[in-house]
Amino acid sequence: QVHLEESGGGSVQTGGSLRISCVISGSGDAKRRYSLAWFRQAPEKAREAVAWISGVGRRNYADSVKLRYTLSRVTGENLIWTHLDIDNLRPEDSGVYYCAATQQMTLGGTAPRQADFEYWGQGTQVSVSS
Repeated sequence: QVHLEESGGGSVQTGGSLRISCVISGSGDAKRRYSLAWFRQAPEKAREAVAWISGVGRRNYADSVKLRYTLSRVTGENLIWTHLDIDNLRPEDSGVYYCAATQQMTLGGTAPRQADFEYWGQGTQVSVSS
């Protein structure tokens, strides 16, 4: 069974930086080829993908966060980590951030949808105050 767990959220002032992380366990070596993504859900808004990386290492970002968000992926012996570094935080970055994984090695050219991912973490809250 695949398990995802996020950490690192919190309250930050506008202009600050934050790193949120996700550790992925289970499923043996198969998870090394999983595609991963970070989704954000702001209050009363739909959950949207903000950063994603395919199982072959192709990385992409939503237009609204490019140049401020950096996704990284670290492969350990039994665990996979994905980190999302956010710079120059703005109030509109606030929301619950979810880590997601799929067995699909490739993702389409456009932002992935929630339905593209089988595995989800519980989310971590990021609050940016002005």
